Amino acid sequence: MKSAKGIENLAFVPSSPDILRRLSASPSQIEVSAFSSDPQKENSQPQELQKPQEPQKSPEPSLPSAPPNVPVEQLRSLSLSEFEEGPCGWRNFHPQCLQRFNTPRGFLLHYCLLAVTQGIVVNGLVNISISTIEKRYEMKSSLTGLISSSYDISFCLLSLFVSFFGERGHKPRWLAFAAFMIGLGALVFSLPQFFSGKYKLGSLFEDTCVTASNSTSCTSSTSSLSNYLYVFILGQLLLGAGGTPLYTLGTAFLDDSVPTHKSSLYIGTGYAMSILGPAIGYVLGGQLLTMYIDVAVGESTDVTEDDPRWLGAWWIGFLLSWIFAWSLIIPFSCFPKHLPGTAEIQAGKTSQAHQSNGNADAKFGKSIKDFPAALKNLMKNAVFMCLVLSTSSEALITTGFATFLPKFIENQFGLTSSFAATLGGAVLIPGAALGQILGGFLVSKFKMTCKNAMKFALFTSGVAFTLSFVFIYANCENEPFAGVSESYNGTGELGSLIAPCNANCNCLRSYYYPVCGDGVQYFSPCFAGCSNPVSHRKPKVYYNCSCIERKTEITSTAEILGFEAKAGKCETHCANLPIFLCIFFIIIIFTFMAGTPITVSILRCVNHRQRSLALGIQFMFLRLLGTIPGPIIFGFTIDSTCILWDINDCGIKGACWIYDNIKMAHMLVAISVTCKVITMFFNGFAIFLYRPPPPATDVSFHTENSVVTNVVAEEDLNKVVKEG
Repeated sequence: MKSAKGIENLAFVPSSPDILRRLSASPSQIEVSAFSSDPQKENSQPQELQKPQEPQKSPEPSLPSAPPNVPVEQLRSLSLSEFEEGPCGWRNFHPQCLQRFNTPRGFLLHYCLLAVTQGIVVNGLVNISISTIEKRYEMKSSLTGLISSSYDISFCLLSLFVSFFGERGHKPRWLAFAAFMIGLGALVFSLPQFFSGKYKLGSLFEDTCVTASNSTSCTSSTSSLSNYLYVFILGQLLLGAGGTPLYTLGTAFLDDSVPTHKSSLYIGTGYAMSILGPAIGYVLGGQLLTMYIDVAVGESTDVTEDDPRWLGAWWIGFLLSWIFAWSLIIPFSCFPKHLPGTAEIQAGKTSQAHQSNGNADAKFGKSIKDFPAALKNLMKNAVFMCLVLSTSSEALITTGFATFLPKFIENQFGLTSSFAATLGGAVLIPGAALGQILGGFLVSKFKMTCKNAMKFALFTSGVAFTLSFVFIYANCENEPFAGVSESYNGTGELGSLIAPCNANCNCLRSYYYPVCGDGVQYFSPCFAGCSNPVSHRKPKVYYNCSCIERKTEITSTAEILGFEAKAGKCETHCANLPIFLCIFFIIIIFTFMAGTPITVSILRCVNHRQRSLALGIQFMFLRLLGTIPGPIIFGFTIDSTCILWDINDCGIKGACWIYDNIKMAHMLVAISVTCKVITMFFNGFAIFLYRPPPPATDVSFHTENSVVTNVVAEEDLNKVVKEG
């Protein structure tokens, strides 16, 4: 073991269980020798055993040791001086009522509240408001996609520096800063509503077949409203700056404050709350979108939510999140640098760091000059990098499905967009939260070591991999669609929505409003040749549709007798939806069960001083290789299965209206299986490479002038005595 070039994996000299050895030495020169805390016992050793030790020379200069009569507890308090424990409060003001929260559970409560708030804003309100922001500020989808990506860009740029410098800092105050930035980001994101003026309703679009009434011209224009794009991006960048300390320093602080076997349960609970945040955000945002956008200025309108011109009050949720996030600043600022009992907990922890780590001395990490070396040290840890790549591959498919699962359900099973989104959220959110909590609970319950936690994660990934093939068996064939898979009563050509029955209607392909008539789906009432709508019925119905085969003559009393077409997609004959949802729910549970064990393994396989930086590197790779490219890859894959595109009058391709369901299912299986194989490969390779320290090795804590080593190994002590 190296002792002259910094300390990472110390040389541990065996001693009896009640011996604590303290050496007052510089970090560059350390010699550890066995001694007894009882001077009389030490002097009672036979002289023949003591004499051979006298001429022994250490290869390095001997260092002064602590006097044998110094109490063990005093040595412990001196050696663990870096853990600045204290009461809850500010400076000299420490109210007694706050001390009940000065515990790991008290900190976990506030951590969960901040994680929920961050999830509500970033993954809930932002996502559900994007379509409204597109319409209100006249932005293209590519621009709103940049808004969504800005959070991940900010996180990637800041994660390494925040985690590196925050490791030695006051972590609760860093989280107070995180609460401030999350609140500020939410506030900035809502500002365009107050500076863009009132929303002006356009003219109502006629969706029926009226000769020469729906013609449009190819014009391209830009609006000054799109300049608010930069305000939205700034809000997302601020949110990213707030999320960085939350998931790096906050996780490391939880790991500091509880015993090893409880750490996974606390971390799993915190991560589960961050998953519940988006669910709350979707529910809250959905309810707020039922209010008119300018409700704050007393504006009301006669249009309803069914009107395409309707825009909801997307901005209210951001203001509520701003207030709640800033209410957490004071609670986080009152926590001490370390919770009471942290030093004692850390003294009893056993090191599980991978044994190929580089060395790091006590002053390592205090200067920006150490940053490249610290980064290199972690990147050389093969076990750590394998776990990072494993989580990145898993993040790619989880974010991809989180984005496109509602679209898959909508197209496969013929549901409305809102109902498909509800089902997708009902499967994803509870499944992910339950998986995180269950994974953390099992690791804590069975007190899994670093290697066993990795094996457990590999097992759960294997179960999810096996069940991924459900997409092949739970898919549904496309229902008949006029002009795509079905002709217009024997007229027209497949692949063209225009037929003799609707040629004079001047219908627009940019207005997709499906109707069902006689078991066949039509692109819109106009393409079905319908001329008479009845809007007061739900769903809306249409009469006198020239493209739908008439079985009886339509009269003026047709509204009472029946109708030819009704708004919405045709009812699907596929009955695989319940099976698909049940199996996919199980897949989500097992997928997220691996999350907490992998996080715990990352914290254990690296040096104690570099845990926050390790989490920073993990989240950087997770976003660069997972959450950022995931939706892009899924989007391109799903677009490759499109069979009917939206093409406007300028000939520009827009959104896809109809997909090939079978091909889509097969493509998603291919992505899922590929990513799962990559996940399991790197997870298994990490298990193969992992080399734990000796079983009796306890965690060593380095301070500037002291090193504490507590070793329990009586057999080795006897061996030293015999050799002496």
